[in-house]
Amino acid sequence: MQQMTAGITKAGTGIDGIVWNILGQVYVPKQMSEASFSWHATFPPGTFVPPHIHPTQDEFIYMLEGRFDLLIDGRGYVATAGDLIRLPMQIPHGIFNKTDQPVKCFFWVTPTRKLYDLFWAIHSMKEQNPPEVVELSAKYEVVFLPPEE
Repeated sequence: MQQMTAGITKAGTGIDGIVWNILGQVYVPKQMSEASFSWHATFPPGTFVPPHIHPTQDEFIYMLEGRFDLLIDGRGYVATAGDLIRLPMQIPHGIFNKTDQPVKCFFWVTPTRKLYDLFWAIHSMKEQNPPEVVELSAKYEVVFLPPEE
């Protein structure tokens, strides 16, 4: 893993032109170093990331457009444009776009750990079915929680 380089990642582009499809969401990596990793995300209506834990990373989401319903440590929250969502390591959280409009936001984690590699692995799957994504994610330090009864 490298040190962060100085410069600008232009709007509408990502690192090396990368665009990932992650379970129907579009992730565009903007910056990656050992210390941190950031990406722009678009969540179409009805898409979500089920409750999970990052045991080794703090995660942040800056809302650009739209509305997220969130479950953070067992409590419900709503975030809209201009809000910053703080998700400390070890705290379970789920992210849901329950609206009929896309959500655009900017994510980052610190440190990077294995998340960049996880996104490549999910994007490269022949078929992204949830049980296989959950199993794969555990190998990259993201632990999905079992569905509630």
